[in-house]
Amino acid sequence: MSADRSARSEMVILTGNSYPELAENISRIVYSYKTESSHRIKPLGECRVYKKSDKETHVEIRESVRSKDVFIIQTGSTKDPNDNLMELMIMSYACKTSCARNIIGVLPYLPYSKQSKQKKRGCITMKLVAQMLVKAGLTHLITVDLHQKEIQGFFDIPVDNLRASSFLLDYIQQQIPDWRNSVIVARTPNQAKRVTGFAQRLKLNIAVIHGSQEREIEIEEADGRNSPPPPLSTSLEDSPESISKRRSVFTIPSLALGSNVLVKGKLPMDVVGDVGGRIAIIVEDMIDDVAGLVQAADILCDRGAYKVYALATHALFTNDAPSLIEESQISEVVVTNTVPHEFAKLQCTKIKTVDISLLLSEAIRRIHNQESMSYLFRNVEAND
Repeated sequence: MSADRSARSEMVILTGNSYPELAENISRIVYSYKTESSHRIKPLGECRVYKKSDKETHVEIRESVRSKDVFIIQTGSTKDPNDNLMELMIMSYACKTSCARNIIGVLPYLPYSKQSKQKKRGCITMKLVAQMLVKAGLTHLITVDLHQKEIQGFFDIPVDNLRASSFLLDYIQQQIPDWRNSVIVARTPNQAKRVTGFAQRLKLNIAVIHGSQEREIEIEEADGRNSPPPPLSTSLEDSPESISKRRSVFTIPSLALGSNVLVKGKLPMDVVGDVGGRIAIIVEDMIDDVAGLVQAADILCDRGAYKVYALATHALFTNDAPSLIEESQISEVVVTNTVPHEFAKLQCTKIKTVDISLLLSEAIRRIHNQESMSYLFRNVEAND
């Protein structure tokens, strides 16, 4: 039994180039744990990930990983998610061919998680990414607040989808003055379930924003989805002219093309719920559509909210997002450090960061020591 515990205590923590600061924080916390195996854990393993002039990714692992638990910390960034994934797969495959016991990928933000549903003639890209990660050698995956929980089913390996809601709730209670006079807001009706979980634990009311300020029209004629079915032959002649004049017996009134076809669109933005004289706290899993977030803040202020906060797990600040937030009516945007956003913070003073290194380091410790993960989900709602 003691020999088995000694074998389990071998651990190596590696990182790619996506977020080395987060990896250092996590490894420092793991190294500080006072366990029997602490003397065997280095703050960070020796690994070099680089590119040459041909732009191909090269990986050099400069220490033995044979029969060890290898944790690869590599998050998805808005700078180059494709490089992040390629580095992770090559590092995983290098560990696999070096006879590592277990290879655990730690991806606080999973790239391509927004592409988990098929649209038009596209594909479910997240399924492809999951298969590639498993094929590369991952035996376990740790992530935080997946965009859709069903993504876990794309993997043929165990997936621990951790939740950052406890950290965001603590921020509300400790950093927002008069938070009891707040209302939790869902920016779209689809987010009402997630918002309800926050509101129940804080004992606050909720509000839902419905509709959009911009009317979106989807044109479907170009790709042939509205083309009528082939006509039924009614004469002996099969000339092109006669075929074009025939009527199809398969024509359905609701699908027939005509001048009275209803055009798809969205209703004007409005708020369902009372926000007058209160603090509005918008809760999301990720902040990507900053323009929509600014529109939501404007409508909330028009309805009487005197402060607007936005809370999210993943900060995907792209393009001119920092300047839009700085010029908006939003008081603060609170995000976790699952995605690097230091440059955005330099451009916008309203962005605040909540560190979740402790959550990830505790998950690493428990998986390595084969302990239950249920402790990390003790204050988590099913809809978080």
